[in-house]
Amino acid sequence: MQQMKRLSLMVISMVFVAFSASLTIKAAIGLAAWDAIAQSLAHLSAIKVGTIGMILNISCVFGQLLLLKSAFPPRQLLQIPVSVLLGVLINYFYYTLFASLTLTHYVFTLLLFLTGTVLAAFAVSMVMTLNIVTFPLEGFCMALAEKTHTRFAVIRQMVDVLAVLLTVLLTLSVGVPMTAREGTVIGMLIFAPLLGFFIKRLQPIVENVTVEE
Repeated sequence: MQQMKRLSLMVISMVFVAFSASLTIKAAIGLAAWDAIAQSLAHLSAIKVGTIGMILNISCVFGQLLLLKSAFPPRQLLQIPVSVLLGVLINYFYYTLFASLTLTHYVFTLLLFLTGTVLAAFAVSMVMTLNIVTFPLEGFCMALAEKTHTRFAVIRQMVDVLAVLLTVLLTLSVGVPMTAREGTVIGMLIFAPLLGFFIKRLQPIVENVTVEE
């Protein structure tokens, strides 16, 4: 029963992750580095952004398998269905639910972006607090850090820098819309503090909800 509660909370949290990601994409004032490259590749191809994200995330899972081999925790294979779920939900929210949403004033666009960022921080904090499965990109960075004896924070930052550089390169070379903008900077400044704020408050709540009956 306890594990079912935790799994249910994780699925609900993933829905909110996809919903909030769709809001920030719709705002179109800049995305987190990893999301920015997914959106740029979506602009470049006929593939939907959620599907691109799904492919990138599953690639990160296979990267972990190649790096860790037998040391890869079997539970982390849940990253694959999580990647599929996120991709499908983002496609639904962005291309269907928000298809008719039109933003004409920058202040509304900014508010939409901030709302999406706060919701994303809350949902990601819930997933991290539940500690059932790691997000694929973070899992890959942790595996790479372990194999190269480098700090996780350094690897994770390098991935963001490379993603932004690739985004800029795609914009300059093939003319896709710039997806790393002021929202990218805003997210870098407020997302981590929001995670700390929510995790501190969610931990006792999750422990209480998932206690064995």
